[in-house]
Amino acid sequence: MKKGLVAFLASLMVLTVPMGFSGSSLGSGQTVYAEAPGESGSAFDKRITQRFDTDRVMDHIYYLTEEIGPRVAGTEEEKETAAYIQDQLEEYGYDVSTQEFDIANRLSGTLISGEDEFAIRISPGSASTGEEGVLGEIVYSGLGLEGDFPAEVDGNIALIQRGEIPFWDKVNRAQEAGAAGVIIFDNAEALVPPTPSLGANQADVPVVGITKADGERLLEENMTAVITISEVTDQVSQNVIAVKEPKGKKSNDAEIVYATAHYDSVPYSPGASDNASGTGVVLELARIMAPYPTEKEIRFVFVGAEEIGLVGSRYYVSQLSEGEIARSAANFNLDMVGTNWEPATSLYVNVVDGAPNQVWQSASGAAERLGNDSLILFERGASDHVAFYEAGIDAANFIRREPGTAALEPWYHTPFDTIDKISESRLQEGGQLIGAAIYDFARKEHPGKGKSENRRATVSGAYLLNEDQTAPEAR
Repeated sequence: MKKGLVAFLASLMVLTVPMGFSGSSLGSGQTVYAEAPGESGSAFDKRITQRFDTDRVMDHIYYLTEEIGPRVAGTEEEKETAAYIQDQLEEYGYDVSTQEFDIANRLSGTLISGEDEFAIRISPGSASTGEEGVLGEIVYSGLGLEGDFPAEVDGNIALIQRGEIPFWDKVNRAQEAGAAGVIIFDNAEALVPPTPSLGANQADVPVVGITKADGERLLEENMTAVITISEVTDQVSQNVIAVKEPKGKKSNDAEIVYATAHYDSVPYSPGASDNASGTGVVLELARIMAPYPTEKEIRFVFVGAEEIGLVGSRYYVSQLSEGEIARSAANFNLDMVGTNWEPATSLYVNVVDGAPNQVWQSASGAAERLGNDSLILFERGASDHVAFYEAGIDAANFIRREPGTAALEPWYHTPFDTIDKISESRLQEGGQLIGAAIYDFARKEHPGKGKSENRRATVSGAYLLNEDQTAPEAR
């Protein structure tokens, strides 16, 4: 990411992130929240809780976010992350396998003005450009209404504000006015740009969305810009799998427990919370559990391409045999478990149908033993547990949210999802609780049922593929 983009985004963060943080500053990385109120008396739980090393998890998060950075599906950075995960698992003594799978073609591009690169989201109906891109003066064109396009827009780039009419009407009128490209800037403060949806229409020019702050900056400084958009084809992603064999059983006889996390991120985002946090915790649980015997087989599965539609987890489940599906008992999926956003005091256990399945029961049982009251059962898809649920396997996603609203941290899917937004105490609390639940479930022939208290909050409607809107707004 170029220096101008980093500096400008940092100034925007100061203006737009909600206040209300206590303890140490945002940049310290030491903010402490939600300490677990007690220790379990179970010797088996202590195998997990006393060996869980938050410093190791933070080391993983640091490497993924600071050494690698954004890990977009199909990129070299995502491949580098997969190699790092494989190396770590092999150090813990596991035989590690990988699965490679194709991902859909996508548009990739940049918006550069002077020495600065601006964060963009490309319209799904945008045209591509040549390697040299489209160069032009930025010409303000209002809301894209009739009469909003000055003569100067011909051959240049129309800068249009969001609102009042559909995106396609704005773009179509810009094309008719001779614009060589279209930039649509938001009409409300936000940390991420809008994605201009053109419906079923296809533009003849490149179309991108930017934030309100970036749009106002382009407007004030009378800049020229270059838009470059190309189709990325023939890309692949990969899953990384380590298997812990059960004690004294043939691997094709034992039940299977899955501990999963995705390791890719969205463009521009270092993805510390989403999902270096879940990846780091699952790596640490793999390290801890390696020497301990269990009755069930444990598979530690790190999936790619989650952010573009749960592609990696769906591919993984699709490759399981009928016998493996029949033996599959539970999926514990970790996604965004370490945010230091103060309101996110609860660890939500998202279940696609909202029912208190075996994952919830095991987690709530561990919470009771540990004296932890942070769990909330919630009806939600939007992560990799969906693929396991669709195959008939008990599955749940563990994620930090604000109780009541179920809100996520404000820097979700933004360039501000950085390591200084991670709470070490919350990583520890979640890692110990989920680890104790997985180990208790896997070490027993018939796991005990935890208490499923009536703490369920439900939402209606179909489950989502991720936490973004089901579809971009049309205007």
